[in-house]
Amino acid sequence: MSGATGIGLQLHALLGPERICLELRARTRDEVLQELVALVPTLAGEPERRQRLFQALRDREELHSTGIGDGVALPHARQALPDLLSEPLLAFGRHPTGVPFRAVDGQPVRLFFLLLAPNLTLHLAMLARISRLLRQATLREALLVAPTVQAVVDRIREAELRLDAPVQ
Repeated sequence: MSGATGIGLQLHALLGPERICLELRARTRDEVLQELVALVPTLAGEPERRQRLFQALRDREELHSTGIGDGVALPHARQALPDLLSEPLLAFGRHPTGVPFRAVDGQPVRLFFLLLAPNLTLHLAMLARISRLLRQATLREALLVAPTVQAVVDRIREAELRLDAPVQ
C-alpha cells in the first residue's frame, strides 16, 4: 500500500490466515462481533482493548447496521482507531447458516468482513474497495464454499485482479 492514501490497497494482503474463521458459532449480532474481535491478533491478551473495539463495533451497529444485503456485513467502527492499531486490518468470518444482523434486505448474514484502520483515509478506502468487490456475486458464492482459509484469500485476490484489470 502506498502510504495512507489508499492507492494500491490490496485487501487480500491484509487478510492473514489467523484472521479468518470459516465456522463462526455465534447466534446473535453481538456474539458475531465478539468472535470477529477475537480474530485481531494484536489484541490477544489485552481484554480492555478488545472490549473497547467490541464496544466501538456495537455502537456502530446501533447507529445503523453494517449488513449490506446479499448475506454480507461489513462491521467497522464509526471512526478510525489509531489508538488500537497502527496498520489496517481485515478479518473474515463465515457462518454456516446465517445470523440475524438487521441487514438492509432483512436476510441473515453469513459473510462478515471486519474492517479496521488507523486513519480515516484508509478506513474509507477499505470500505469502498470491499464494497466494490462484494458486488461480484461470483465472489460471494465462492466465499460461501471456500474449503480453506487459503482459498478465501485466493478468491479475494482473484476478485481484486478482476476489479483492477484494465477495461479493454
